[in-house]
Amino acid sequence: MPADDQPFPSVWTRPRRQRREQPALSREQIVATALQLLDAEGIDALSMRKLGTRLNAGATSMYSHVATKDELIELVVDEVYGEIELPDAGDPEQWREAATRCAHSLRAAFLRHPWIVSVLGEVGMAYLGPNMMRLFESLLTVFEEAGFPLPKADQAVNTVVSFVIGVSTSEAAWLTMLARSGRSEQEWTEQVWPAAERAVAPYPRLRRLYAAQRGQDMGGAREDGFDGGLACVLDGLETRLAR
Repeated sequence: MPADDQPFPSVWTRPRRQRREQPALSREQIVATALQLLDAEGIDALSMRKLGTRLNAGATSMYSHVATKDELIELVVDEVYGEIELPDAGDPEQWREAATRCAHSLRAAFLRHPWIVSVLGEVGMAYLGPNMMRLFESLLTVFEEAGFPLPKADQAVNTVVSFVIGVSTSEAAWLTMLARSGRSEQEWTEQVWPAAERAVAPYPRLRRLYAAQRGQDMGGAREDGFDGGLACVLDGLETRLAR
């Protein structure tokens, strides 16, 4: 079925083609090479032509596995989700620890592949990808075993994942900008800080915050900020669970 004729065009909604002969190129090869290209050059560099050049393959052999660039992105996004550590639901009393480890693993995956945040809203039916479904099934199990009814467990999962994606989006944009500048995080911060302090001078609370943060390790500050925000989210969920 051509992609344009599908009710919901997605690599996950069209039947995977069956071929009698052994294909010269596999879907796994295509996805792995696309991931390497995205990590090296970013989302703007991805094209089916450039990917074909890297694979030394013609369009026909690629399109037999992936009908469109959008389908390719769906596949690569799901590949990234396959890197995330699945939470262990073995001990219901340890649900916070399980959720925390999974949240850190999700953030780490996004920061390893910062291009992903620019396509999360454009990946069609990515939630039907097998790796994403395994992740959400595991998280639902953690929260349901902890005592949340399934609909509330779904809310809890979406809340945690939304927090991680929100923070990671800002961090990925920041780290991408740093990579393009050729400066380290500390170098950039030290150069920009005097202008930032002048900008916040009329705002007393921001001025105090900036004064307290001057000279601190920015990478460590990002880690602490993520940990603190995640703790706030989990504190709220724990309060709801206690009710």
